[in-house]
Amino acid sequence: MTATLAPPVRIGRAAVGALGMLAVATGALESVVTPTLPLLQRDLDMSPAEGALLSITLLITGALVTPVAGRFGDRYGGKRVLIRLMAVVSAGGLVSSLAPNLPVLLLGQVLQGAMVGALPLSFILVRKHLPAGDSKVAIGVVSGLFVAGGMAGTLSAGPVAEGLSRHWMFALPTIAVIGATILVNRLMPHDPPDRSDGAGVDWPGLALLSGTLVTLMLVLALAPDMGSQPLVLGALVVVLAAFATGWTAVERRAASPMVDLRMLARPAIWKSCVLTFVVCVGTSVAVHLVPQLFAVSAEEYGFGAGATEIGLFLLPGAVAASLAGPVGGTGARRFGSRAVVTAGIVILAAALIALAAVHTEVWHLVIGKVMIALANGLCVTALVTSTATSVDRSDTGIATSLVLVTRVIGYAVGVQVSGAILTAGTPSGSDVPAESAFVTGFVIAGAVTALSLLVARTMSKGVKE
Repeated sequence: MTATLAPPVRIGRAAVGALGMLAVATGALESVVTPTLPLLQRDLDMSPAEGALLSITLLITGALVTPVAGRFGDRYGGKRVLIRLMAVVSAGGLVSSLAPNLPVLLLGQVLQGAMVGALPLSFILVRKHLPAGDSKVAIGVVSGLFVAGGMAGTLSAGPVAEGLSRHWMFALPTIAVIGATILVNRLMPHDPPDRSDGAGVDWPGLALLSGTLVTLMLVLALAPDMGSQPLVLGALVVVLAAFATGWTAVERRAASPMVDLRMLARPAIWKSCVLTFVVCVGTSVAVHLVPQLFAVSAEEYGFGAGATEIGLFLLPGAVAASLAGPVGGTGARRFGSRAVVTAGIVILAAALIALAAVHTEVWHLVIGKVMIALANGLCVTALVTSTATSVDRSDTGIATSLVLVTRVIGYAVGVQVSGAILTAGTPSGSDVPAESAFVTGFVIAGAVTALSLLVARTMSKGVKE
């Protein structure tokens, strides 16, 4: 009891910097598959369906691990759980780097998926070891660096895979993860576990939540190709509903639920989840459509850009994304989360509508992508900091993990919706979507994003210190 009540050890910039380095490394490792999927399909002789499975494996396992990691971090101590989680991630990166075939690579991706749980654990640590105002800035820095790492991985994966080999594109960020984990272990003080909750792990709730998330991801991944098999899609939807209903019933009766639905019912939490979902849907539509538009032949209405050119065009967006986290954290501290989220939504909606109206020059898309990346970083960082500081310190991990799982689901939905729009807008006998398909995607994303202002204006201006 004495250890639990003792004042926490304050940390300095070096410890926060170590968490930031870990965020960069995990973000890079998370993002290497998407830009190199065609190369992986050729090297490993994968079918398109197998390629789709590989592209969502990390998302599925990340969505499963995140709430578990947050709950365990709240209960057993953030540093203790983070170090063990990074050991799993490092093993997964090494397996992926050495994988001779698809099954082994899938195993590596399953293990790597644990990295998504690093963010709520980092938030637990900075919340416990920093004053409330400083913790908001630190959360913004870590969030922004994770986004920057993801963009760095996206930009560098192709050149590394082509210049060295596909093995090195996994190995290099894995080495960085191992090094950053060692620094975190040395520089970050241990945080005492919360012993106030003596109940055991909610294994039935965890199993049903896993089934719900896995089925949801399968529905999202397979829906665009199931037009000819509606019965299969219908069966998956029924299974999804059954899992979700069973999980809700179990969690409402559990003595120590894995996800406290009473917490999810709090206005601060559910509003953050709704806004995160909508913002990430709008952002991911642009993330999917802009590179596709760059790649369309110049003889049509695009620019005929190759992989290297597309990477360069996206670089300014990567810079904006890396700056958005710290700016969002500082803005939330000074002006309140509601003001930052509202500003981000307005910028995001305006950029999406502008891209729908004007996309005839490269700089149109570059500027649009910069504004979208900036807006997304502002919104997500402010929403995470608002959530983290609206609950008791012992609930920081599980509360922020709810928002981060919503982020993953929002990105998955946005990508699938934009892919379906392009597929529906591709004329028969052609492999180039009509220009109107891109316009439709941007307009829908912008309109949905703008509607979220109705929720943002009801957010509480202040946060719990």
